[in-house]
Amino acid sequence: MKNVSFDRLVDVVAMLRSKNGCPWDLAQTHESLKADLIEEAYELIEAIDAKVPKKICDELGDLLMQVMLHSQIATDRNEFGVDEVIENLTEKLVRRHPHVFGSVVATDENEVLENWEEIKRGEDGNKDRKSSLDGIPHSLPSLQRAEKIQKKASRAGFDWDTTEDVLPKLQEEIDEIEESIRNDDIAEIEMEIGDLLFSVVNLCRFLNVQPEEALRKSTRKFADRFQRMETTLERTNKTFKDYDLSTLDQIWEQVKQQEKA
Repeated sequence: MKNVSFDRLVDVVAMLRSKNGCPWDLAQTHESLKADLIEEAYELIEAIDAKVPKKICDELGDLLMQVMLHSQIATDRNEFGVDEVIENLTEKLVRRHPHVFGSVVATDENEVLENWEEIKRGEDGNKDRKSSLDGIPHSLPSLQRAEKIQKKASRAGFDWDTTEDVLPKLQEEIDEIEESIRNDDIAEIEMEIGDLLFSVVNLCRFLNVQPEEALRKSTRKFADRFQRMETTLERTNKTFKDYDLSTLDQIWEQVKQQEKA
C-alpha cells in the first residue's frame, strides 16, 4: 500500500466524521459498530470461501473501514489515532517473533506458539492474570471459545493422550443425553448436549479440524442440498408437505448422488 493511498483514506474517514461529513458516520460509537465489525468479518470469510480475489479485496476494504472508523472515533476523543494502532501492531509483531527478528531459535510451529504465549504473558496487561484461561474473550462464538479453552488447558498439561481416548467420551455423552431425555429434564438435556458439543470440539482439536469451519461447511452443504430439493419439487408443482418423510428421504439421496455425478 502506498502512503499516499493510506493518507487519503485517513483524510476521507476524518471528513466523514466531521461536522460537514456524513451524519451516520458521525453518530457512530465503538459500541454501535460492534455488530458491523462482526458482519464484515463474516462477509470476508464468505468471500474467501468463494475464492473470488476481487470479492476478497472488496471485503478486506470493508473490514479495514471498520478499523479506520474505530481509530477515528478514538482520535475524536483524544484517546489514540490510527498511527498508534499501526505502531503498536508493528512493535507487537516484532516482539512476539524473536525467532525472526531476534536470536531465539524455533524449529517448528509448536515452539513458535510456546514462545508466543510466554512473551504474551509477560506483556503489560497480562502480568496480573492468574489462570491459564484468563484472556479468552467471552464474546467469541461458543465453538471457537471452547476450542481455545481446550488448547490452553492442554498447554497447561491437562489433556487426553490420543484421539482414541477422546472417542469413548463422545459415546459417554450420548448415553447421558439419552438418560436425560428419559428423565424429561430440560435443564439436564441442555447441559448434556453442551457436554457433547464440547467433546466434539475436543475431537476436532485432536484431528486438527476447526469445529467452527466444519460446522459452517456442513450447514452450507445442507442448505445447498435443501435448495436443490426445492427446485426438484417445484418442477412437479409439489411442496414438501405433499410427500411423506420416506419419499423426501429418497429425493434427498437423489440430490446427494447428483453431487457425485
